[in-house]
Formats: sequence, structure tokens, C-alpha cells
Amino acid sequence: MSRFGESTKTINVSAGKSIFIGIIALILIGVIASASVQIVDAGNRGVLRHWNAVDTSVPPLEEGLHFVVPFQDSVVNIEVRTMKFVEETTSASKDLQTVSTEVTVNYRPAPNSVHILYKEVGLEYENRIIQPAIEEVVKQITAKYNAAELITKRPQVKSDITQEITTRLSVYNIHTDVVSITNFEFSSLFDQAIEAKVEAEQKAQKAENDLIRIQVEARQLEAQAEGLAAANIAEASGEARAIEIINEALAQNPFYLEWLKTQAWDGKLPLVVGEGGTPLIQIPIKP
Repeated sequence: MSRFGESTKTINVSAGKSIFIGIIALILIGVIASASVQIVDAGNRGVLRHWNAVDTSVPPLEEGLHFVVPFQDSVVNIEVRTMKFVEETTSASKDLQTVSTEVTVNYRPAPNSVHILYKEVGLEYENRIIQPAIEEVVKQITAKYNAAELITKRPQVKSDITQEITTRLSVYNIHTDVVSITNFEFSSLFDQAIEAKVEAEQKAQKAENDLIRIQVEARQLEAQAEGLAAANIAEASGEARAIEIINEALAQNPFYLEWLKTQAWDGKLPLVVGEGGTPLIQIPIKP
């Protein structure tokens, strides 16, 4: 009976060891399987590393599921979608005016070169590459223009900044999509000077407009005066000529004056002629 008990105990111990070994084996299989499967997220590319060293001979991994050598290989996800970086810089213009500039850069790492970017720069490429490049370019371009030109020639300034930033970032396999100058700010003294200049120009323009209006009104009054004088001269000339004609007619014919009287008579006889005269009575005549 004791031998049977010992035999049963031995079997139970062996079974327990087998179950434990089986569990350990399953855990090891799970760990190995998990380490051999790597996933590259959407909008990313995967950088393959062998013993933590970047393998530049292998192109970046596409989105999806990938099998690698467990414990030897690993995959680093790097986003290749368009991202935005905003940088505020303070610089000096050509005429030594302080300029605060806010620049927004839309960029994306080159999908087929992210492994090189990761090897040479790492994941902190915004702080190491993009930010210093923007600051240096803005200061360099701003120093080429006067403060007034930075406002009046803004498209040209934007073009210069865009071209220079694009060139510098392309060296590190970073594509530049859009560069925007979102703000230009000057010192308070410069702003006051600009306001004073604009106000003076507005006053000068108003004075010039008033002068033009006065000149036009003066020419109009002069033209009216000349027209009135010409009319008066013509009227006086006509009256003088009429008098001359009458005088000539009287000189040639003394009865001309009586003829003028008859022309001016309206055909009605006066009721009374002279003081104490005999009244004349008009007798209607039947037609």
C-alpha cells in the first residue's frame, strides 16, 4: 500500500513538472512571437534596427504588419504626414529696427529617407534642425530689408524665406510644403512713427485736394465773369448801335420820330387830353 502511494505521489510530481514546463514553454513562445511581430502605424514609416543599430541597407517599412528576428530586430515608427511647426523670432532690419516675426512651416519627412534622418538626427529633429534653421534664415533675410520694405515687399520677403528654409531642410531629407509669415511686429516707437507719417500724408493729401477744388472753383467763377462781361458788352454795343441808327434816321428824315411814336401807340385814345381839356368819348362802333 505504501509502494502504491509513493508511486502515485511520483506521478503527481511528474505531472506537475510537465504542466509547469508547458506553461513556461507557452510563455516563451508568446514572448518570442510578440517580439517577432512589429506593426507600423498609419501615416508612419518604420525604421528597422539590428541590435539598436539602424540598417540603412533596408528601405523604411511600409504601414502594416511585419515579421522580424526576435530580440535582435526592432522597429521605430516615424510620422511622415504633414506637420506644423511655429517659431517666433526677434531680429533687426537693415535700418536697425527691431522686428518680431512669427513663421509657420508645414513640413514632412521624406518617406523613403526616414531611416537616414533617424540615424543622423534622431527623433528630436524639430528642435535640432527645424527651429535653428528658421531662426537663422529669418534673421538673415530680415537684415536685407528696411522696416518699411518688410511691409511693402512682404511677398518678396516670404519668397526669400521660403526658398532658404526649403534648401536647408532638404539636406536632412525633410520636405517643406508651405512657409507662412503669420505676423510682423515692430517696436512701439516705430509704430508711432508710422502712424504719424500716415496722418501727415493724409493731411497733405487733403490740403492738395482742397487746393485743386479752390483752383477749379476760381476758374469757374472767372469763366462766369468773362461770360457776363461779354454779355454786357454785347448788350451795350447793341444799344449804342441802335442809337446811332436812330440818330442817322432823324438826321435824314425829321418825321422819323413821329413814325416811331405811331409804331409804339397801342391804338387807344386817352379819355382826357391835358389839364382842363375837352374829354374825348369813345363811341363803340358795331362791326
